[in-house]
Formats: sequence, structure tokens, C-alpha cells
Amino acid sequence: MSALRNPAVRLLAARSLRTHRKAWAAVFAAVVVTSTLLGALALAIGSAGLGHARVERYAAAPVVVAGDQEISWTTDPWGSEPTTVSAGLTERVRIPSGAVDVLREVPGVRAAVPDDTFVVRESGKGKGKGKGTGTETGTAAGGGGAAYTGRSWEAAALAPYKLLDGREPRKAGEVVAGTGSGTGTGAGVRVGDTVAGRTVVGVADGPAAALYVTAQEARRLAGHPGAVDAVGILGEPGVPVDTLHARVRAALDGAGLKDTSVGQPLRALTGDGRGGAEHLAAPPARTELLQLLAAVSGTVLLIAVLVLSSLVAQALGQRGPERDLLLAVGATPRQVRAAAGREVTRVAGVAAVLGALAAVPTFLAAWSLLRARTGVVPEGLVLPTPPWLLASALVVAAVVVGLARLVVLFSTRRAGRAGKGAARRVSGLVLLVLGAAAAVTATTQGGEAAGAAAGAATVTLVSGCALLGPWIARGAMRILDGPLRRLGGAPGRLTAAGATAHSRRLGAALVPVVLVTAFALVQLTAGSTMGRAAETQARSATTADLAVSGTTAERVRKLPGVTAATDVLRSTVVLARTEAGTPRLDRLPVLGVDADGLKGTLDPGVVAGDLAGLAARGTVAVGADMADSLEARPGSTVALRLGDGTEKRLRVVAVYERSLALGEFLLPKAELAPHMTDPYPTRVLAATKDGATASGDPAVVPERVTTAGAELNGIVSAAVVTAIGALTVLSVLSTLALIGAGRRGELALLRQVGASVGQVRRMLGLEAGFLTVTGLLLGLVVAALPLTAFAWALTGGLPYLPPAQAALIAGTVVVTVAAGVFLPASVRRLRR
Repeated sequence: MSALRNPAVRLLAARSLRTHRKAWAAVFAAVVVTSTLLGALALAIGSAGLGHARVERYAAAPVVVAGDQEISWTTDPWGSEPTTVSAGLTERVRIPSGAVDVLREVPGVRAAVPDDTFVVRESGKGKGKGKGTGTETGTAAGGGGAAYTGRSWEAAALAPYKLLDGREPRKAGEVVAGTGSGTGTGAGVRVGDTVAGRTVVGVADGPAAALYVTAQEARRLAGHPGAVDAVGILGEPGVPVDTLHARVRAALDGAGLKDTSVGQPLRALTGDGRGGAEHLAAPPARTELLQLLAAVSGTVLLIAVLVLSSLVAQALGQRGPERDLLLAVGATPRQVRAAAGREVTRVAGVAAVLGALAAVPTFLAAWSLLRARTGVVPEGLVLPTPPWLLASALVVAAVVVGLARLVVLFSTRRAGRAGKGAARRVSGLVLLVLGAAAAVTATTQGGEAAGAAAGAATVTLVSGCALLGPWIARGAMRILDGPLRRLGGAPGRLTAAGATAHSRRLGAALVPVVLVTAFALVQLTAGSTMGRAAETQARSATTADLAVSGTTAERVRKLPGVTAATDVLRSTVVLARTEAGTPRLDRLPVLGVDADGLKGTLDPGVVAGDLAGLAARGTVAVGADMADSLEARPGSTVALRLGDGTEKRLRVVAVYERSLALGEFLLPKAELAPHMTDPYPTRVLAATKDGATASGDPAVVPERVTTAGAELNGIVSAAVVTAIGALTVLSVLSTLALIGAGRRGELALLRQVGASVGQVRRMLGLEAGFLTVTGLLLGLVVAALPLTAFAWALTGGLPYLPPAQAALIAGTVVVTVAAGVFLPASVRRLRR
């Protein structure tokens, strides 16, 4: 008969669970919160994993032929097996127009319709303002008008969109207007109206407003002769989608057709995959969201292990005499461990199921709030939540129960092993050394690598402090022993004596305080440091007097008083490199500028070379940190893949220092524009003869790059950090409450030998003060090392935390420790 089925084990587990139910309450609460948080994250990962781009414009086309919007890179890292990494592209990868003729000859194809999307802009008449509003408006030079999505009318059949009134366009100046909302047109547009300088001859249905022109006009406005965005395939009646797809695929392979950017074979998309050809930003955003959720899930799991280990070890550690008695009367160590495992299975099982049930509404509420915020989720990204996905929360609950059982097994084995103190001390010291080494490594890295190294250093240092908790508490008390005994009176002497006698208990109470302090400091300080440095650089870099949208630098230069102007184009590039022997593809935001218009408008802070070199094609300016990483300098070359995947070897003409604001690369507008889906400037920065500061108005909004999906990642990160912070605060409260519940006999004995209620309360207050001060100082030291390394690597300065956030961290720790110390030892219990 196994130990778990032994009647003695069942009896011991049942009696112990009844006797120590208050001790297990802390573990119960921690498991509920852990299961809820991990369950919600699992549901989010599942939803993101099932996510796809919405199919709208190609809903009636069973097969869509388009370019491959994902680039791959294969290399041999350090002599190992070849490794392939991939990255999504945010600019359109176009296909040769010759593919249309090939596809029209495929058996079963009723029509192969080429599709191009472009932007039709309407000139505005509003005058722009300079350093007066902090906003960007159009100018009399032709900006400020509305922008519309343009397509050919023949491509409307791929949705299909049908005429509601009027007729199809027949001449260049005629359009059919969509009735959807979102770009300025809508149900109010009627036949005969003028939109963007064109006459509306028809009104069509459809979910999004658009202007449909003739096929010839669409090819002219698209601006890329010899290529199309995609080709929609309409099949003959009765031809299955799988059959049609196979025939299209065979025709493409037989013709050897490749895209016009990377030279990869064309893709034939079906089902939800067709949405990727419509909404280019959706697939990369989904991938980044998955990576973010996976990273934070790992952090939550590590913190959950620390929290559960501390609570379970404390709950079992208080039963040392009981365990020794059971062993003395004939119970085997295996039976004792099995009884403890049975206890935690019951406690954790119920708690994990409750947490799994709570995870479902938590996830649904968070996902609903995320979808409700306009612009946060990239346009076209669908994050489904099928009913069967909700069952994954129960799988997570089972994992949490198994984790709790492993913690019990480790704690009980360690409790009965001789000489464990030396092994624990050595392990703790090793972790501290590894954490310090990871922090030092962060100073030599950049970007995400520095952040990952700093995060690993924090977790490792906190783990080392957890193992060394009793010795840290004993060392701190040695420093404070004299002052407590001399200045604290009887309560001070009681505090010093109790801390000396129960250093292990004090260390267990100290660990969660250090954890919550270090975690909060790292999470809040890292973001504040980066944000402050980027804002400072952006303000220094933007020297323009005017910021104008909806026009071009060529038009702005014609305005009276304008001395210089530069277009600002926003796109991305993909950088292929190896890091620690591992290949990676980084998609980075970049700016395209006019070299002759930078003086007085944009100052990147050049430290080597000359930005005038950007006037030539095939050139690039590189941020200082990236230049050091790539060992690049003026005159050398760097290989970049532009937004549509086209690989370019660019000559470095300058190195600049304000890369946190302006990105790691600056490219000539003429180099970047041909590889953009919409090469129109985001805005124009201009300098004037007399400046625009005479009115005393605030400055132009500083130029600053942002990564795609940054707001989504920021919201998800903030929500997860808040949840993890709540878990760590709960761990502090639960650990202190558990310790307090276990020392009621000690407090009762103090009352019996003559200690007054006030003396006991002051003793508890001194203990709370010791835990608070020591925990805050130790947490600050643990966080300071990786944070300093992180800040130095990315900003060249020291970490920064707003005083209000620092006060919030300290106040939370003070309140939590005070509640955890005093609630179990209330005045009523002390008087009894």
C-alpha cells in the first residue's frame, strides 16, 4: 500500500488540516491569487495564439495571392545546427503585375482581380500654427485636408461591395464613395457631391469608407507600375477552395513568380490568412503580444514559486516539534511527507479551482477593456475567445497544485536533512554572485538585451536573499542590537532577544518585504528612466519652429519666412545580428528626412561624421549605441532590410547620440520612401527666419519614434505589473500573518510573566519597524545594482524614479508590514 493510501497518512492529514487551518489560510490565499493570475495569462496567450487579421476586403475571394510579409534569416550560430529566425514586415511587399495574367489562365478561376490600395488626400485651407499650440495642422501650402483610402472599382467585387445608388466610375475625375465611417466620408455623401476634387457618381456599401476609381486611375495613383498589392481569385461555381488553392499554388510555382522586394515565392492565402494581406500591422502585433505575455508569465511563475516556497516552508516550519513527536512515536519520514502533501493538495486544490474560476471573468473583463480603447489594438487584429479556451484555466490550476506539492516535498525533505544550513548558505552566495554578474553583463548590452539581463539579475539577487534570509536578519540585528537594548527599554530588549533567538523566522518575514520592494523599484524605475531620457533627448533634438501635417516640405519651403524644412517619414527596418551566439531579427522604427532641411529643424546630436551626407542615396546615420554594437563608424557599411524586406547595404555618414528619441537609424527620404506603403510625410518640421517664439507660445511637439503596438504593450505590462505587485504585497501580509499566528503562545507567555499590553505592542512595533527599514534598504540595494547597470547601458546616466512613486512603494510596504504584524496580535487577544 502506497503512503498516500495509508490510513495513518489520511488520519494525520485530516487532523493536521483541522488543527492548522489558520496556518494554511495564508497558503490558500496565495494559491487563489496565483491561479487567478496565471489562469488569466494562459487565456490571454491562448487568445493571442488564435488571433488573426480580420478578413474584410477579400471576404468574397476564396484565394488571395500576395507577397510574403515575413522575412527569415538562417545562420550557423557558433558552429551549431543552422538556425532560422523570422520577423514580420510592416510595409507592403508587392507582387509583379504579370501574376494576374498567369492566374487568369488557371482552370476553375472565374476572375483574377488585381488590387491596389492608396491614399487620396483632399487639400485643406486652414492655416497652420507654429510654436503656439503644440498641435500640428495643415497650412495654406496644401495640407490639412482629409485622407481617404483609394481602390479600383473592379476590386470592390472581392468583398463584394455593391452599388446602392448611381453608377460605377468611368473617367479619371469620377469616384464611387463608400458609406462606412472612419475616414471622413459616410452616409451623408450623395451622388453629385465633390470629394477630394472628384465627382461622386455612385455610392456603395461596405464596412469602411473608401473612394473607388477606375482601374487605370488606380494604377496611376498607386505609383508603382509593374506591380500590384495583391490579386483576389474568384472561382467558378462548384470549385472547392482546396482544389482552387492547389491549382493556384501549382501555377505560381510553375511560373517561378517572386515578389518585387525580397525575391521570395508568392503566397496563396485562404481562410483567416487572407486578412494578413489587408492589415499589415496585425500579424507582427500579434507576435509581439505573444512574446510579451510569455515573458511576463515566466516572471509571474518565478515570483509564485518564491511566494509559495516561503509560505509553505513557514507553515511547515512551525510544526517542527509536532513532526519530531510523530517520528518519535513510530511514524516514518515518508508518512510525514505524504501527510503534508495530502494537506497541501486539499488546500491548494480547492484554492486553485477557485482561482481558475476567477481567472475567466478577470480575463474577459481585461480583454473587453482592451478592445474598448480605440487605437490600442492594431486595426484589423482579431483576438478570439472560443468557449473551449476557457478550460485552459483548469489546466493551469492543476499545474499550480503540482507546484505546491513539489514545494511541500522540497520543504519536508530539507527540514529533515542534516547540515542543510551550509548548503543553503553556499547556494545563496552563489546566487548573489550570479545576480551581480548578470547586472554587470547588462552594462555591456543594449536595448532588450540590457533589460533582460537586468531583470534576470533582480530575480537572481532576490532568490539569493531568500536563501540567506536568516543570516541577513541576524547580521542586521547585530547592528541594531545595541541601540534597541539601550534606547528601547524593556520592549527593545524583548525585540533584540526575540530576533536573536528566532533569526530564521525573522528572515522568512524579511524575504517578501525585499521581494515587493525590489520588484516594484525595478518595474517602475526602468520605465521612468527610459521615458525621462527619451523625452529629454526629444526636446533637445526638435529645434523646429513649425510642425505641419498634411503637406510636404517642398510646399512648406515656399511659405514666407521659412528658411528650412524637412519631411519626416516614419517606417521600420529589420536588422539581422547575433547576440551571445544566437541569431535575431530586430524590427526597429526609423525616420526618413531631408538632409538639406535638418539645420534648424532636427538636431540628432552628431558625434562623428556629417549629416549632410544623407543627401545621397545609399547612406544612413546610426545611433551611437547601435554603432558601438555593430562596430560601425563613418565610412563603414551596415546591412539593413527596409520595411518591405528589401536588403540594402548602406554607407554610414554620421553617428549621433539622441537615438532614444529619434531611433537607431536615420535614412534619406529618397531611400526610404520607395519601400513604404504610403510614402507621404507624417509631418513637416520647419525653421523660420525670426523664429516662432516671439509670441511666447509653447514649443512644437518633440519628434520621437515609437514602436508599433507600444501602447498595447504598455497597457498589458502595466496590468500585469499591478497584478504581480498585488501578489507580492499579499505574500508580505500572508507571511507576517502566518508568523504572527504561530507565535501566539509566545505572546501569551510574555503576558503571563508580567509584560504589559503596551510593552508587547511596542515590541511588535519595533519588530515592524525593523522589518520595514531593513526590507526597504535591502530591496533598494538589490534593485539598485541591476537598475544602475540598465540605466548606464541605455541612457549613460543614473536610474530615475518619480518621488511620488517612491513614496507609494514605501507607504505600501509600511502599511502592509504594520497590518501583517499587528492584526494577528490584536489588543483583545493580548488582553486575554
